[in-house]
Amino acid sequence: MLELASLQAGYGASNVLHGLSLSVNQGAFCTLIGANGAGKSTTMKAIAGLLRPVQGSIEFEGQRIDHLPAAQIVTRGIALVPEGRRVFGPMTVRENLQMGAFTKLYPRSTAGNRQVETRLEFVLETFPRLRERLPQQAATLSGGEQQMLAIGRALMSAPRLLLLDEPSMGLAPLIVLQVFAVLRQLQRSGLTVLVSEQNASVALAHADHGYVIESGRIVLADSAARLHDNDKVREAYLGI
Repeated sequence: MLELASLQAGYGASNVLHGLSLSVNQGAFCTLIGANGAGKSTTMKAIAGLLRPVQGSIEFEGQRIDHLPAAQIVTRGIALVPEGRRVFGPMTVRENLQMGAFTKLYPRSTAGNRQVETRLEFVLETFPRLRERLPQQAATLSGGEQQMLAIGRALMSAPRLLLLDEPSMGLAPLIVLQVFAVLRQLQRSGLTVLVSEQNASVALAHADHGYVIESGRIVLADSAARLHDNDKVREAYLGI
């Protein structure tokens, strides 16, 4: 479904990714684990079109997307939940969710509006807490609720591939487990999921397949269970 080949990308004259390659099969739950600064966020931004690769290719469902702007990549079926959640604080929960469906809301049409309302109901069923918070400003939500909102906003575009950059950041351990349980539920319903995480333990516990990134390169790739039992991974990322 997703194929990154020999990807080089960075900021200004400095490359962060150095020939990175990985693939995500349709319906899979994959995780990209690594230390801070290893290149996880850069990889996610490149896939989502927020960063233009210097070299290499990104293919989604057999079509190259590395030349497309972010808005077009969303319409192709990829949605990113950014690091730090990045909700629109002054806007209500409902307005934040509607922003996630921007490409379906405009131009306005009766069919489009019905589609958005159907999608909104799906998100509210996935995160019942958000239903209680619809008229509330996003800035007043707890960290866990903001993460639910950020995921819900991404789901409003009806993606086939959901990207999440460090979804556990700043959240209590119990909330992290709840968030990953929802992601697993979404994946089992047919959504493809790719998560970048420093919290290797929880990521490998929920994913099917994993990649380890170091200094902008993939150094290990295996099933999540085998990576969890790998001595190098256990020592470097699991504290075992």
